[in-house]
Amino acid sequence: MELSLSENIRTFRKDKRLTQEQFAEAMGVTVGSVYKWETGQSIPELSMLVEIADFFDTSMDVLLGYRTKDNRLSAIQERLTEYCRVRNPEALAEAEKVLKKYPNSFEVVHACARIFAFFGVGSKDHHETRRALELYEQAKLLIAQNHDPEISEQTISGEMASAFIILGEKEKSIELLKKNNAGGAYSDTIGMVLALGLKKYDEAEPFLAESLLLNTIGLVDSVVGYALVLSSRRDYDAAKQMLARLIEYLGPFKDGEKADSVDKITAGMHTVMAHIHLLEGKRDEAEACLRGVLATVRQFDAAPDFGVRSTRNLTLHNDTILSDGLGATAAESIQTILDMLENRELKQIWKELNHDK
Repeated sequence: MELSLSENIRTFRKDKRLTQEQFAEAMGVTVGSVYKWETGQSIPELSMLVEIADFFDTSMDVLLGYRTKDNRLSAIQERLTEYCRVRNPEALAEAEKVLKKYPNSFEVVHACARIFAFFGVGSKDHHETRRALELYEQAKLLIAQNHDPEISEQTISGEMASAFIILGEKEKSIELLKKNNAGGAYSDTIGMVLALGLKKYDEAEPFLAESLLLNTIGLVDSVVGYALVLSSRRDYDAAKQMLARLIEYLGPFKDGEKADSVDKITAGMHTVMAHIHLLEGKRDEAEACLRGVLATVRQFDAAPDFGVRSTRNLTLHNDTILSDGLGATAAESIQTILDMLENRELKQIWKELNHDK
């Protein structure tokens, strides 16, 4: 805690246009005492501090220069976040103080665990990282208090696994991640650590393939959604570029001439591309897109194959079934997309193409 008593006494005295002699006389002390107060060589006794504050018509807090901290939990967290933003090590001492005040608060314990984990990166003695692991374990015991949907025992385990990697305990990290890999949440990290850290390439491959598949599906959803956002702002070129680049990215995953799950996914993306062409007033381009979509739909539905085990460049644990959840057939999926786009002209073109002999 820093005080600015000496500076404040000098400032207040000068504001009243008093010399040190005049102020000393008013307080009933020697000039030497005033000099020592203003240079920080001594501090007035409590009774004298009260008199000085009264003489200057101010409060003791103002005279001392003491500012109380905002100790609301939200304010503490904001302060700790700011410390981390500029990597100010004061965050560690502040975190320990907060933990003493709120030792059984999940919110506090988990936030402080993250702070120690953050400062543990690059630390030579790993004290901060080990402290983070202690706090993560404590946070798990308090998880019933958690109200943040983005935090769970699974995510805390992932954070702990990262700490083990920092400590060089890769096997322990892998073990923890595998136990918490529901839905392939940590397949990417497991695969990366196995390949990069442990050089277990064959063991890593299925995890990396699963991660690549899951992240690609997520990427498709994100790009399609973002392309629609851009088209709503009439930034049609940017929207089409996003779709085109992702379609190009998906190309190498296709295996052979037979229509497969990759084709089914890209057919949906081409349908959105046709929608954007119509928004631009380019009916011919939209119709050309849908003609390609229709050819893919007919080929896929003639011999549907929703498995992705044999997809090029991917070796999965087993024959994963890939469904977009939009329809039982490719045709139904495209119809669902058309209904969601609510583009009457697009639906009419699709209808005409389907009846075109």
